[in-house]
This record gives sequence, structure tokens and C-alpha cells, in this order.
Amino acid sequence: MTSATPATDTAPAPAAGLDDEERAHLDAAIDELTAGTRTWSTLSVGQRATLLRAVRTAVAASAEEWAHTAAASKGLNGSHPLRGEEWLSGPYSVLGALDAYAETLSRLAAGRNPLEGIRIDRAPGGRARVHAFPLTGLDKVLLSGFTGEVWLEPGTTPRTARAAAGLAQRTPQESGGVGLVLGAGNVTSIPVLDVLYELLAHNRTAILKVNPTQDALVPVFEHAFAALIEPGFLRIVRGGGDVGAYLTAHKKLSHVHITGSAATFDAITWGPSSGQGAVATKRRRRENRPLLKKPITAELGGVSPIIVVPGQWSEADLRFHAEHIATMRLQNCGHNCIAGQVVIMSSDWDQADAFRAALRRAYTRAPERPIWYPGSDQRMQSAADDYPDALVLGDRLLVEIGQDDDPTALENTEYFAPVLGVVTLPGTGQTFLDAAVAHANEKLQGTLGANVLIDPATQATLGTGFERSITELRYGSIAINAWTAFAFITPTLTWGAFPGNTLDDVGSGIGIVHNALLLDQVERSVLRGPFRPFPRSLPVANGGGRFTILPKPPWFVTARTGAAVSEGLTRFRADGRILGLVKTLLQALRA
Repeated sequence: MTSATPATDTAPAPAAGLDDEERAHLDAAIDELTAGTRTWSTLSVGQRATLLRAVRTAVAASAEEWAHTAAASKGLNGSHPLRGEEWLSGPYSVLGALDAYAETLSRLAAGRNPLEGIRIDRAPGGRARVHAFPLTGLDKVLLSGFTGEVWLEPGTTPRTARAAAGLAQRTPQESGGVGLVLGAGNVTSIPVLDVLYELLAHNRTAILKVNPTQDALVPVFEHAFAALIEPGFLRIVRGGGDVGAYLTAHKKLSHVHITGSAATFDAITWGPSSGQGAVATKRRRRENRPLLKKPITAELGGVSPIIVVPGQWSEADLRFHAEHIATMRLQNCGHNCIAGQVVIMSSDWDQADAFRAALRRAYTRAPERPIWYPGSDQRMQSAADDYPDALVLGDRLLVEIGQDDDPTALENTEYFAPVLGVVTLPGTGQTFLDAAVAHANEKLQGTLGANVLIDPATQATLGTGFERSITELRYGSIAINAWTAFAFITPTLTWGAFPGNTLDDVGSGIGIVHNALLLDQVERSVLRGPFRPFPRSLPVANGGGRFTILPKPPWFVTARTGAAVSEGLTRFRADGRILGLVKTLLQALRA
């Protein structure tokens, strides 16, 4: 979410609240970035790859300060068991992205295609499908059992996919101008990953306005990204809604990208929805005459489903995926645009009661932590008011929708807080899955991400019907036996809403980010993971499921060694020291 507030019709009005010195500072930053676009246009793609490696070195050196500062800003002390989240969602994510972008640019610089050696086949519906993860030997081992695909829009062929891969880096001399990035306030890698995508996918230098919740990270960002700041490719500014409003209206900026809420997007695009100016906003909407006169892209969250397909699960399966779902909601205290919010399960599943009991236990036993994101208390209270019979489990709510309950609020309000709901539908097998997909598509707000849990035997029984159902699921990121947050931190996958949203009905947003292979005409990413962790993933006990060497993943909120393993994996990503990796893997076995 972001704190940007709406611009207004005339140029001086957005500056209200800013003095002459503040406006001059912002204007100077934009002028420096304008000069930076000319410098960027003179760099060869090979030089850009070298520059990214320099940034990587600085990010690696800043990783510890980055993670500790982020954890402290969210009220997690040095001994809190969930502090490892800030290693994975911060420096780990950015290091992986820099490596992947540098590889893509290096291939282009050598006259090779970014998709050379990467398998492309067909997904259902005439879609080209790029097998985008894993691409390195290390990922194939450490993250065995996880695979990721980027599905392109129907009608795109493997040939056209290869021809377009590279986006703006195919024409490095063509400038995209200066863009504004209104940074997210919840996850520390998001603002800088968005800046990298502006620079590499669009040849746009960027002014990053950080959300006030991340002010403490600005010195870390300035050190880590000094190699982009010094030549005028990036400027970082602080401020509230008045700064955001001034920048969105600035005539020298060519584009806006926001990670935040649909309400903020609408305010920027159309104007205020209440108070002074609301009448003019309604008129602009009616006349299809946006207030914002430049293009805008956005990632705006939504209500994410977790579809639990009924099957024959062991007690260990029930426990593991109950903890999996608890993680989808409680990681970062639920302050995630991709947090799972609505569990869709079968009322006819003979293990439904056992799974509900396991989910209550897992949701209750996860470590408590501060609810830190602004406005969360009000959203929690709103959920409690809508569902007075919800289970209050410490610092979190569990809403189990009964026959007489109205799920509308749960399914249409992104609580952005530790609120998890459970709804049921009749049926088993393909009948249930088809109904669950239709329910997610038609009843839940947004199209950013969806999660599906299904055991190997049941998936095998469904055969091609399973892939057909996945095709029908209209979400920009789909995770099967995994959480879509894994797709978020996988740089060669894509991140954004399902295509088709408009300025007038923006839903979960417009456009994509990450996309380190720089693919064009993207429809969605599909992540597939192992149903069972190690050692239950061994073939003798797995019923045909995917093998993985991972025991309980370190991002699970219930992983006993999650903090140490998350830090260790990030340090290995930064320095490549095998001894440190071995130590980390031994810690992972105790998760």
C-alpha cells in the first residue's frame, strides 16, 4: 500500500503543503534524472550488465543492515523467530533479481537470445509456455520440486516469444523518459524491484518516493543503489501524500507506477472520491476523462483464494498444509497484497473436520508479532464487526462462514491484516475444483494471485481436467502446492494482475513487474511445488508426488529454525560460500 494522495486539476494545487524549497528539491531531482536518461541511452547492454553487478556487490554488502533495519521497523527484535522474513523478502529477493537481469543482459550483449536453452512448449488454449524456473543448477538442487512457468497470451507462439524477449534492451538507445515509482510500504524489496523494472523493461530512469513506513530504509537503499544514483538513473525521496500528489502531476514525468490500493490508484487517476473535488471526479469518470495525463501501471492486491482440493491426506499432510495456510495469512502479519485470505474447501470432504481442527491449531500456535501497518487496527475491527462470531485467536481472527453467514465482506475486502476466512462448497474431485475456480473468479475481489493445494493421487485422477481448471483460474500468479509469495521472489517469473483491467475498473492492477527474462505479452505465471516436504517427499512414501530436499520451508511461520535458515540462504546468495550453505542446510533439517 502507498500513502500517495490524489492530484487535482491544476498544476499549483498538488503543491499545497509543500514549500518552495521542497518543490525545488523535487524539481532538481527530476532534472537530474532527465540528464540521466541521456547517459543511460549511451550505455551498451553489456555496460548495463556490468553496472548491475556493481549494484549487486553493494546490495550484498548492505544485506545485514537491510534485514535488521527492516525487522526493527516492524517491531521484530533480534531474537524474534520471524525476523528471517526480512532477509528473504528484502535483500535475498533483490540479489536474485540482479543476478537474473544481469544474465539476460549478458546474453543480449553477446548476441544471444534471453530464451536460448529455455524450454518453450504449449499450455492449454493455444498459449506459449516458457519454463522459466529453475534455470540454474543450484536452484534445481536447493529448490528441487519447485518449477515455474510463464504463460503468454493466447495466440503468442514460441517464435514470437523469442523474437520479443528483451523488451527495451533490444533498443537500448531509445529513452523511455523519467518515471515515478510510488513505493509500497509493506515489503522492503518491492520499491527497488519496481525501479529495476522501470529501468530495464522500459529504459526509464526513476524517482522513487518511498512510503513513510520505509523511511528508515532510505540510508540503506542509498548505499546499496549508489551505482544507480551517482550517474542519475535513480533518485529517492521521502514524503507523504503532498509529495506524491506533486510528483504524479509533474509534467516532466512520463509514467507512474504504484504499488498500493485501488482507492489510491483511483484518486491519482480520477481525483478525490469525497470532499472538495468529488463532484468533478464523478464528471471526469462519466466523460472518461482521467485527471492523470500520463500512463500508469499498478499492482493493487486483492482477496486471494486458497483452494483445498479434497483427497486422502495423512495426519502429517493435514498438519503441514494447515501450517502452510497459516503462513499464507500470517507472514508479515498479513500485511501482504498476496496474503491468502479465503480458504475454499469441500463440505463433502470426509476429512473436512480434521482439517479445520488442524488449521485452528496451526493458526493459533504461530508466533505472535506486532500488527504494525497503519490502518490495520481499523480493518481488524471491521472484520470483527462483520463477523462477531469469528474466533479471536490472540492477535488474529479466523472467520468460518456457516450456512447462515454472508461471505460478501470477507470475499470483497482486502483486510491487509491477520484475518483468515473459510468457506465451503459441495462436491469432490473435478466437480469441486470447477466450482471452486468459478467461485474464486466470480466472488472474490481481485486477480493478483491464487493458491491450490492438491495431493498427487487426486491430481493424477483428475488428469487433463486439472490443467483445464488451472487455465480457467483468472489470476496473474497461480501457485499449486506452494504459496504465490514464492513466485514473487522468483525473478524469472512475472508479477501482476491477470490482464484485462482498465483505468475505470482497475481491480488488482495493470501491467507486470519482475519478469527478468523480459518477456512480452505475458498472461500469468504458474508455480508448482511439492505436496510433501522431505523426507516424506521420498518416492517410497510420496505416491507419485514431486521430490524435494526441503523439509519444512524456512518461510513457514512455524519453522523453528526459519530465522537462521533465511539469513543463511541470503548470505549464501550474497557470497557463495559453500561452508555457510552446508551449515544452513543442517539448520534447515531441524525446522
